[in-house]
Amino acid sequence: MAENPKDLRYTKEHEWARRMGKTVVVGVTAHAQEALGDVVYVDLPKVGAVLSAGSSFGTVESTKAVSELFAPLGGTVVKVNQTLSAEPHLINQDPYGKGWICEVEPSDASALDGLMDAEGYAALLASTAA
Repeated sequence: MAENPKDLRYTKEHEWARRMGKTVVVGVTAHAQEALGDVVYVDLPKVGAVLSAGSSFGTVESTKAVSELFAPLGGTVVKVNQTLSAEPHLINQDPYGKGWICEVEPSDASALDGLMDAEGYAALLASTAA
């Protein structure tokens, strides 16, 4: 299993969030993409969409299943990774880099601090492993 980058924050739904100045980039974790299998389609949120923490903002479809995406924090979508429309497999190849999903301007930047750090996420994965 891939190492969880230490500069990210994580949710129990297996999304990650990376602070980038005034915005936060969001994607799915290596664990999530491994569980999904080959990603074949990503339903991206619309730029301008207002997200609520914990609410669904799109889906990732794989050869195995369709999985909802959940917002790690509230805010407004300011950018989406349009490359995923043509190349959804980037989520499998580079979940923490080229496979990012959207960029959000948070309504409360401190909400990021309430998410799990890499160690906390690793503990969650260990506790849910069979």
